[in-house]
Amino acid sequence: MYQTQTGIFLRPFAPPQTNASVILEPFHPATGRLLLNSSQSLAASARAPTPRKGKSLYSIRQSTMLERERHKTAGLDPAERNFAMVVLGVLLHAIGGFAAGSFYIPFKKVRNWAWESYWLAGGAFSWILAPWVVALLVVPGLYSVIAESPPHSIFWTYLFGVLWGIGGLTFGLSMRYLGMSLGYAIALGFCAAFGTIIPPIFKGEFADLLAHTSGLVTLAGILICLIGIAICGWAGVSKEREMPDEKKKETIKEFNFAKGLWVAIFAGVMSACMAFGIEAGKPIADLAFGQDSTSLWKNTPIFIFVLAGGFTTNFLWCAFLNIKNRTANDYLNRRNSPLISNYFFSALAGITWYLQFMFFGMGKTRMGDYDFSSWTIHMAFIIVFSNIWALVFREWKGSGKRTHRLIVLGILVLVASICVVGCGNYLKKAENRILAPAAQSVKLTAAQHSQ
Repeated sequence: MYQTQTGIFLRPFAPPQTNASVILEPFHPATGRLLLNSSQSLAASARAPTPRKGKSLYSIRQSTMLERERHKTAGLDPAERNFAMVVLGVLLHAIGGFAAGSFYIPFKKVRNWAWESYWLAGGAFSWILAPWVVALLVVPGLYSVIAESPPHSIFWTYLFGVLWGIGGLTFGLSMRYLGMSLGYAIALGFCAAFGTIIPPIFKGEFADLLAHTSGLVTLAGILICLIGIAICGWAGVSKEREMPDEKKKETIKEFNFAKGLWVAIFAGVMSACMAFGIEAGKPIADLAFGQDSTSLWKNTPIFIFVLAGGFTTNFLWCAFLNIKNRTANDYLNRRNSPLISNYFFSALAGITWYLQFMFFGMGKTRMGDYDFSSWTIHMAFIIVFSNIWALVFREWKGSGKRTHRLIVLGILVLVASICVVGCGNYLKKAENRILAPAAQSVKLTAAQHSQ
């Protein structure tokens, strides 16, 4: 592949051993945009083979950009490149976890609004506005991608989003009754378990995990994560036993352990549907950026559909509560509430909430074949940061030293689990690098026999 003075990139589709057909793809040398209005571009497009059905011109562009990236990094040591990719993925998950662990804080600044009012106001930004704005900025030819996406993929992505929305709705209630630390620990424990293990089982890849060292290390990291979550939950139960009712009400106004426990369990199981929705939306991402693309933004178009499903559930429930509790006037009532301030903090919470999945989607592209483990890493970081914020906001005030030691131990175990899962992903990349020459040799042999 090389670049001519006219900005046209020539890329052979076939291996060097065969007679390769060449596709001319016209791009601007500086911006990389398609030169659709130039005569040279039209001539090049006319000579180019017709793209495969389901592949847009924008997907072809992304494939070419991927090959350019591979060409630039061809001289780097593969082990160093794999290590850097995994570290970058973990760091992106850390940013997403920080956003998820922090999004509820701006809601504390909302005054004289019912829960359903500020939850829906924030949701309009997190589930509708933010996904569309980001997708329009980073997804080439977004409307073409949506038009060409498989209907069944859109349907299942949206449906899992609806189910996840139920989990997200009750997730907010779990924090309402249990606080940030305990609510996050219980709900995300179940969410991490179901959201991480079920996708590889469904795709028939779980046995392969057990057959490789990298898979066993990754599963060990997931197990350590669940242990860390359990320790955090244990610390929450210890706090509940130690603190008097007056102190609980002081830090969490509507504290109710029994009600919050059942809500958190249900929320965790249903929230795992987000992981299923992202898996169901892979054909949409492949159409937008190419199946082999490692673009950081590859998962962005999926969030349009899965979060629209979440918005549907939350809108119906919050609208019902607005009518039932007669709180619909919260959105326009200037007399009893600081309207501009409430909208601002609700929007801030909503955008912060969306950032968790934006960075989750980016980190997932860097985790390799074991990208399903991204869900565990994401959950672990969320619990780590939510518990740190709980300590900052003194939700653990009044609890004993034993409880504080437990929560610190839980956080340390979660951090250790992240490192172990990251090592598993790195080992998988190393295994693929070792096996790649053999696999390529098999393909070439099969191609020679077919001729």
